[in-house]
Amino acid sequence: MLGSWKGASFPTDHPLDGVLEAYHWHGKRLDDAEHVQPLVFKTMSGGTTSIDPVWMLPIVRWLDRLPIPKSEAVGRVFQMALPLFATNRSCARLRLTNYRGKESATMIYDALPINDIFRKVDANTVFSVMDLKGMEQPFFFMLQRE
Repeated sequence: MLGSWKGASFPTDHPLDGVLEAYHWHGKRLDDAEHVQPLVFKTMSGGTTSIDPVWMLPIVRWLDRLPIPKSEAVGRVFQMALPLFATNRSCARLRLTNYRGKESATMIYDALPINDIFRKVDANTVFSVMDLKGMEQPFFFMLQRE
């Protein structure tokens, strides 16, 4: 799991389907088990930057109650604001956990009740589930090794 990964939603009619892409989500970066960047976004200059997921708390709290705008304009405004939320600090860690009866690599967020569970598809692809405490349905996404 170590390294940089490019992400994409796996459509299931979840409220987050397409949201991360609209906000220019790039993927995740796992430097080692203790140093993980769960939210890496594309910058306007074409690079990437990591943000601290704690800034997403207001969105997470309303996820099941209100639709999240997915317009290109809102995504661009978010992208312009990325420097306000950027961090070089690790915001999660990686552990092995048991999820639905199978040992799985799991990203445990430091400041939010979120676990991202990863299951290997092949050497360069993982199928992933974002498990948020209190959310009715998990969010599914794919990661491709860069």
